[in-house]
Amino acid sequence: MKAKNLLGCVAVAAGSAVVAAGLACALVAPRHGDPVVDQQWREISRYRYAHRGLHCEGVPENSMAAFLRAREFGFGVELDVHLTADGELVVIHDSDIRRMCGRDGIVEEMTLSELRECRLLDTDEQIPTFDEALSVFDCDPTGESEMPAPVIVEIKVHNGNYAELCERVMRCLDDHLVRYCVESFDPRAVAWMRQNRPEVIRGQLAWNYWPEQERPLYERIGGTALLSNVATRPDFVAYRFSDRDNPAVRLSCDVLGGHLVVWTVRNEQDLRAAEAAGAVVIFEGFLPE
Repeated sequence: MKAKNLLGCVAVAAGSAVVAAGLACALVAPRHGDPVVDQQWREISRYRYAHRGLHCEGVPENSMAAFLRAREFGFGVELDVHLTADGELVVIHDSDIRRMCGRDGIVEEMTLSELRECRLLDTDEQIPTFDEALSVFDCDPTGESEMPAPVIVEIKVHNGNYAELCERVMRCLDDHLVRYCVESFDPRAVAWMRQNRPEVIRGQLAWNYWPEQERPLYERIGGTALLSNVATRPDFVAYRFSDRDNPAVRLSCDVLGGHLVVWTVRNEQDLRAAEAAGAVVIFEGFLPE
């Protein structure tokens, strides 16, 4: 009788483990089975991406100079898009312009003309519009010139403006002959892409939020474990390089076939390690060999 009970307990435990594993896979699984998207990803994965453009001393991040320099060296770029108070798209990382422009202001509360008065890090560089940034990476429709590298577009949601922001971003991208994919930390933006523009390669940005006690528990758990994948079904996970061994990332990418992008790599050794593991690299602070 004891043996039967023991076997029964083992069977229940094994069954529970299988169910738990299946549930985990269902939650974090990426999108599968779209040959058009797969072909686009093969093109995107051929390149390295300069974080906020190929910036350096005297060439501010997310500036036209940084984007032109990245194109000159054959790199793609990762850039950040915000929506202004008058419905225009601009490229800058922070909503608060203090760090880059040395004055008070929130991008989403300012008009484009107000932002145009600002300069980046005491240079002559202005905050570019999304349209201007994309123009650097437009392909020649005649095919006579060399094709520029793709662009990773990060959608920077502010106060729940994801729907209008996503719609305007896609409208602008439709006007350009640029190769690209789209990513966001905000799952609502990624879910919008899934619902409204399923043909576009989409990615979920994240890192290990768990040590950050000030964050809500749902974000520390759900964000770290990529639980929003059940609603967004991203094609790739863009995870912080130092956190890339997170079990949820390994499950989604190594086991379930999702693609991995790592950020932000800051030396040649880490770049080589990331690429050897099959990741697409977003780098900063050095010029890869």
